Amino acid sequence: MSAIDDEGKRILNHIQVDFPIDARPYKILAQKLDLSEEELIKRVNQMKKDMLIRRIGGNFSPDRLGYHSTLCAAKVSEDKIKLFTKTVNAYPGVTHNYKRDHEFNIWFTFIAPSVEIIKTNLEQIIKTTGVKTILNLPATKVFKISANFKL
Repeated sequence: MSAIDDEGKRILNHIQVDFPIDARPYKILAQKLDLSEEELIKRVNQMKKDMLIRRIGGNFSPDRLGYHSTLCAAKVSEDKIKLFTKTVNAYPGVTHNYKRDHEFNIWFTFIAPSVEIIKTNLEQIIKTTGVKTILNLPATKVFKISANFKL
């Protein structure tokens, strides 16, 4: 992973709070950032390759769309962390996946159209990875906050 330069920080600071909904959003962003559209796309793609950007997309309130969300916590041995996180991240409903210094060391969020789909997916993750303990902690009330990080 390469270090982020000042221009990359400027781009990230802008796109996390003001990404336009348009047929050519990068053209609009490039104009605001005084860059060419091609340069902006090139830089964003490189930041994705460098894993500085994981995803660019809209955020929605799952419950308002009839979806269900849950927070999951798993006990994963060090030798299985890579397989486990790769497996979890392959599911389209996973929005976050992170390691914590705790007995339950891998935490992730899962959003799906039904509780049954989440349950089935968690069972598949257990079968695929051999990780036996995944806590399923469904949301009972959803609080949406804006998490923007000034770089």
